Amino acid sequence: MRTLNVDLGVRSYPIHIGDGLIDRAELIVPFLRTRKAVIVTNEVVGPLYFERLRAGLVRADVEIVPIILPDGEAHKEWQTLNTIFDALLREHCERSTTLIALGGGVVGDMGGFAAACYQRGMPFIQIPTTLLAQVDSSVGGKTAINHPQGKNMIGAFHQPRLVLADTATLDTLPEREFSAGLAEVIKYGLIRDAAFFDWLEQNIDALCALEPQALAWAIERSCRNKAEVVAADETEQGERALLNLGHTFGHAIETGLGYGQWLHGEAVAAGTMMAAELSCRLGWIDSLAVARIERLFERAGLPTYGPALGAPCYLELMAHDKKVEAGKLRFVLLRCIGQAVVTGDVDMSDVGAAIEARCR
Repeated sequence: MRTLNVDLGVRSYPIHIGDGLIDRAELIVPFLRTRKAVIVTNEVVGPLYFERLRAGLVRADVEIVPIILPDGEAHKEWQTLNTIFDALLREHCERSTTLIALGGGVVGDMGGFAAACYQRGMPFIQIPTTLLAQVDSSVGGKTAINHPQGKNMIGAFHQPRLVLADTATLDTLPEREFSAGLAEVIKYGLIRDAAFFDWLEQNIDALCALEPQALAWAIERSCRNKAEVVAADETEQGERALLNLGHTFGHAIETGLGYGQWLHGEAVAAGTMMAAELSCRLGWIDSLAVARIERLFERAGLPTYGPALGAPCYLELMAHDKKVEAGKLRFVLLRCIGQAVVTGDVDMSDVGAAIEARCR
């Protein structure tokens, strides 16, 4: 087991990464305030891992309340959130009851948001079961649901007390979902870790083959990058915005097509190529760098072109982006591979041209 720490003072918490951690209740129990916990999962992950997690905690004398959600991004909305609140109230859960989110990014985001809101805040634990959740969404305390006009527009910052990333859960992850997670892994190399990007170019085939050593190292390196950024800028006032490389364009894809049509990582990959194209048009990176990025996404099984929604549609959807300040849209772009910046000094005609160049 590898352990990292997210350094947030009194709210610091560990990230444990390893094989078979779901069965190790002794890693979880010290983070429970009472001997009652809620496990929020979904109808796909639940049959695979709920009973293993529940059994270990019951043996440790913890009462478990199960909450099973429907699967998919389309259900990341108010109605599903209310099913969590209904169960918490029905089971007389208290502010001190811990909510455990067992699943991918949707379960983690919704479970975390419910924990942030219920009785003005209850403790929660993240047990991510997808690559994307293990390397990104489970770390950092961003929780949210979607709105028809924009992804993750309604939410709160609410840090977990523990992140438990069991790498064995990736063995049951569909290939498409695994590839989607690689988009977030590649992101870290692009925004702040050029050496990691070089390593990914050399080892992407091993990752796609689920080679355990390469996989564990990539997850650890990704989480270390995320933890450092979150510790420096918890509520995204500055550096943390760099983690949104490709997301402004990608969220427009997800919203424009309808939530769940493209996986989040797929949209981020295509969105990152739009950001790379725009960076190239500004003269910050050259076409050779764009080609390197494209090749790596392709080898990871990810799209490098977005759907042809039309530049006006993209721009309208992007107007709801959370990086808009004083009515001006800001972009995360690349100065080089390994260095990203946030800028609002972009001609929108260049943005439209970059979108059209990367749509088909």
